[in-house]
Amino acid sequence: MQKEQLFEKIKDVLIREFDLDEAVITPEANIATDLDLDSIDAVELIVKMKPYLTAKIEPAAFKSTKTLADVVRILEPISL
Repeated sequence: MQKEQLFEKIKDVLIREFDLDEAVITPEANIATDLDLDSIDAVELIVKMKPYLTAKIEPAAFKSTKTLADVVRILEPISL
């Protein structure tokens, strides 16, 4: 899956599952400060993304994620 497609999937999940406003969901959006998601929300986001992935996600890979672009960068190699 290309970066743009993956970002759109993440965006769809954030709108549907977390009731976030589409306007705040940008690649540069900070997960904690801009989207107001805590670590439990971040885990739930990854769980919701599992149908679009081809491999297991290593939790340690997400320790340094700050933005949605970081999430896309990590998930892109294992996305459908």
